[in-house]
Amino acid sequence: MRKTVIIIAFFSTLTAIAQTKLNIHQKDGAIIEYEVADIDSIVFTPRLPADTALSSIETGDVKVTNYGGWFESGFVEWSAVEGADNYHVYCKKASASDDAYQRIDPMLIRKYPTGIRADVLGLEAGDYHLKIIAVNSGREKGSPSIVSIKAKAYNREGYAHFNNQGVGAYNDNGTLKENAVVLYVTEETKKSVSMEVFTSSNGTTQCTGISNILKALQKGYETRPICIRLIGQITADGMTESGDTNNLLVKASSSSMSIDNVTIEGVGEDATCYGFGIRAIRAHNLEIRNLAIMLFNDDGIAFENNNKHIWIHNNDIFYGTAGSDADQAKGDGSIDLKDDSQYMTIAHNHFFDSGKMSLCGMKKETGPNYISYHHNWFDHSDSRHPRIRTMSVHIYNNYYDGVSKYGVGVTYGGSAFVEANYFRNVAKPMLSTGQGTDAKGDGTFSGETGGIIKSFNNYFTEKPSSFSYITQKENATDFDVYEVSSRNETIPASYKTVAGGTSYHNFDTDNSLIYNYTPTEPSIVKTVVTSSAGRMNGGDFHWNFNNNVDDQSHTLNEELMNAIRSYKTKLISCFDE
Repeated sequence: MRKTVIIIAFFSTLTAIAQTKLNIHQKDGAIIEYEVADIDSIVFTPRLPADTALSSIETGDVKVTNYGGWFESGFVEWSAVEGADNYHVYCKKASASDDAYQRIDPMLIRKYPTGIRADVLGLEAGDYHLKIIAVNSGREKGSPSIVSIKAKAYNREGYAHFNNQGVGAYNDNGTLKENAVVLYVTEETKKSVSMEVFTSSNGTTQCTGISNILKALQKGYETRPICIRLIGQITADGMTESGDTNNLLVKASSSSMSIDNVTIEGVGEDATCYGFGIRAIRAHNLEIRNLAIMLFNDDGIAFENNNKHIWIHNNDIFYGTAGSDADQAKGDGSIDLKDDSQYMTIAHNHFFDSGKMSLCGMKKETGPNYISYHHNWFDHSDSRHPRIRTMSVHIYNNYYDGVSKYGVGVTYGGSAFVEANYFRNVAKPMLSTGQGTDAKGDGTFSGETGGIIKSFNNYFTEKPSSFSYITQKENATDFDVYEVSSRNETIPASYKTVAGGTSYHNFDTDNSLIYNYTPTEPSIVKTVVTSSAGRMNGGDFHWNFNNNVDDQSHTLNEELMNAIRSYKTKLISCFDE
């Protein structure tokens, strides 16, 4: 009998069904079942660059060592060419003629100990050719090398894009908006980068240094989209002088104005805010993507006072510096949204052992406050995934990986639709203050009134002995969640919180209040999220937790903290810095 050889790539997951069958969970959601008796062998392939087209390369004088596509971007790496003092990199759609090649910005070409790398940003989803040629004394020399890459589209599901287009400096197709200003910020250029900023209705001011540029933008007269591209490891000095000594501050100074259409993004796999976070006040259409945030003071990313249509995605969030309170050993909140934060999406981020992942709302929001959390990797973090006050929040397709305290918490009349998430070794996946599991504990939410969680199609595995998940079917008044049998089922108004007597908003079944989305089957959420969350290709900082030790621990991981404190960029320089 002929048998099968199974080849499993990095984006597939292998599971056993009893002792007779194997299932292969593909990244696209497909599941292939095999009879064990029919399998001859299993081969695991190494991880290749994202969407690499191995057969599509033209070899010239530049020796290409690595290349691939990512979300609305691509990259190529090569060995230094003898006699070259610079390089030019060109990009075009694969279907276009050769005269369509456009040269990328020189700051996107950087030197590392292992060679040279260029990243191409702002690509519409599709196939592209990148051409690399060596330069000496300003003149191109030798024959170019050409590689083929495929750029994928970002997932724009969520409230940031609900009835709204073009969050940040980019169009929804991934290209920069018309008249967008691009600022390149490195450790060397952060105090010298310059821009003429409109600071009145009819005049501009020449500003030098990113902090001075942000100060000038606070006046609210600049209408051009702004794309701030961070390169390499950048420290706080020179980044936090625009009005907040702890953070890069994006703010409109007047309550009657807003700062609009700003993207803050990392270039490549190693862009790092080191020793500071990002804070926004009265920002509309703001995007933060592809960044690592390490050793921040206060919050990693914070939103206060009338922020609207905000998209935070594909970032790596690490420890902050210790605060004065006992629960701030890992820093304060990783991402906090409060004071009328509206229409926000937190998606595809990787949180490394966050102490308090996200506070979502305060006590006096006036709304409408609709927030989405999807496809995030809560990697051994402790609590607040998120902690919701007052707001209406959709939480779907997240991977809760060894969360030590609790998953979702709802208080102060908040409503949460918790759908198709993957909970691995989480004792308290969902809590409402003062009732159900929380009422049996130590008062997790300090006596606040309760909120209601609607739960549907969530996946629980490796349940600890202390696992507690109480539905309305078990106790009609004292429950953690109202568990529904279909996504479109509404919760009757007669179901109210024990503390406060509030009912569920049912925002998720109102077509005027919910966006179009396609949830991933929860059993494969782990595979999908771990392959897409965080920075490009997983970033340049990797850490594997020990589940036997870290799953139930909420103390600071000293080895991880030491690794973060010791982190140093491998970037040598940009060629045209």
